[in-house]
Order: sequence, then C-alpha cells, then structure tokens
Amino acid sequence: MAAKVVKSQHLRDIEPLFREVPDGIPDPAVELRACLLGELALIGSGAGRRSLEAYAEKLRGLGHPLARLPGARLDIEHRFAVRVRGLGSVKSAKQLRSRFPEAPSTDGGAVAGCGAGDARDDGRANAAARPFTAGGWAREPEARFFTLPSPLGPDDFGISFIKELPLRCLAGEGSRRGSTLACVTTPDDVLDELFSASYVGGVNGHGQGGAYARLYAWESFCALMGLPTDVPLLEAVRHAADYRWLRFMAFTDWFHHDTSDLAFAVLDPTRTRVAVLAATDTDVHRDALG
Repeated sequence: MAAKVVKSQHLRDIEPLFREVPDGIPDPAVELRACLLGELALIGSGAGRRSLEAYAEKLRGLGHPLARLPGARLDIEHRFAVRVRGLGSVKSAKQLRSRFPEAPSTDGGAVAGCGAGDARDDGRANAAARPFTAGGWAREPEARFFTLPSPLGPDDFGISFIKELPLRCLAGEGSRRGSTLACVTTPDDVLDELFSASYVGGVNGHGQGGAYARLYAWESFCALMGLPTDVPLLEAVRHAADYRWLRFMAFTDWFHHDTSDLAFAVLDPTRTRVAVLAATDTDVHRDALG
C-alpha cells in the first residue's frame, strides 16, 4: 500500500500524514507511515522535510525495525529496483563469465576446503536467507558458515575450495553436463540480488514492498559478513570492502538454470571464516524431472 501511495501521490499530499508523531509501534497507521518513509527514501524524496524527519526519529526511539534504514538511498544501493536491459538473471556459465571475472581453481583451495569446519548458527542463517523466504522462493535457501584452521591462501578462494565444502546445493556435482564455476563479484552486486529476491519475489511467491525488501537485504548482507544486527549501515559498507565475494554455479539438482538460481560465497578479512548462501526458485516437485 505504501508503495502505491508514493507512486500515485505528490509529496505535498503525503506530508500531512506525519504531523503527529507515533506513541507506539503496534498500530497499522504507524506501520503504514514507516513503510512510506522507506519508500520515499528509495526514490530520493522527503529529505529535509521536518515532519518526516521528526517521525523517523521517533520511530528510531521506539525501536521500529525500518528505522535503522537511512532516509536516503546509499551509493551501494544504486541498482535497487533499477531494470537494465540485458542484465537479467544469470542462468548459464557463459553469462556468468561474460559479466564477472572467473576465480581460478587451485590445489591449495581444494586442500583448504577439505579442512573447513562447520560453524552452525541458526539465527545468522535465518537472517541470511530472509530475502528468499520473505519473497516466497520455491526452496528453502542454504545458508552455511565455515571456519578454517589457518588463513586461506590469497589466490585459493575459488571453485576448487567451494567444491570441497559439504553443501547441499553441490550434491551430485559432476552428474550433469557442465562444470562448477566461480566468479569474483562485488558487494553492491550481492546486495542488489538480495534486495531483488525479496522485492520481486518468487515465481509462485510474492514480492515485498521496497521498505522491507531493503531491510531484509541489509540483514542478509550483514549476516553474511557476521556483523552485529545493529551495525550502522555505512559501517557495514566500510567493512564490506575488506571481504572477498564470489558468485558460483554448478550443474546439479539444485541449479536448474531455468528460473532463478543464486549462490554466493564470502570470505572474511582474516581469511579464516567463510559464509555460503544458495537459493533456487525452481519448484522442488520438478527435481525428479532432471
């Protein structure tokens, strides 16, 4: 509803809704206004309006989840809800290689992958997967975390490392025609995909409004880096530059290459902690079709 209001009404008509600040969160009217602020931030409107800023400040004091989002789009969010011809879902190895530099395989990466230890964290996993679960993607995402006994070699974070991790998304690797592939990507690419997963929604799911899609994207992004849930977002952006980010794909029962498949791996600055997030929007009932 908030998205529709922002698209159809002038700011001068929306602004009177914020004349009275909220006195509590459990109120549909307060929730609508919080979402309106989120939608206005994404289109770069409302900055400098005293009534809107006062309302946002009150929401922060009340602890509303949307209140942690900045009142204007950050530079790293430049692709949110922006459609670019020719930049749809990556469905093939050829598309992946054409858009991102490939991370070469190394023997050291394979050895390190074999020695990775599972670091289960259900809360962190749920936060990382939230854009996909909120958007109604067909299968439950796989969010996994691993620790290494010693720092990964500078050139060893590639597909040979990922293939040795006990990932469900790679089960049966080599049973289908095609080879696994990993490419180097950037924080803004990952954040944009997380936003789109929730904002657009799954084929049989439902998209979220921009305000909550933005929130879920940031929660997932921070979870992948292992940052505190309340970290300021500009601080998260600064940290993201020190991490290494990969996209990867394979030819398994998980990766169908027909709707939407996504898989990321993230290496922390110490090179001893790795997060993996994989999601597919292919209906699980079609798995038997191959």
